[in-house]
Amino acid sequence: MLFTIGIVLLILWLLGLITAHTFGGVLHVLLVIAVVMVVIRLLQGRRI
Repeated sequence: MLFTIGIVLLILWLLGLITAHTFGGVLHVLLVIAVVMVVIRLLQGRRI
């Protein structure tokens, strides 16, 4: 579940790059959240 949320946030961030002028800092927040969630998932070491 956590990994899926991280992937979704990463995809939203990538899509947001297209509209960077309208979102501004929100893109960087999404990126940070996605990276943190993926790192937490990797540190847990559990399989889906």
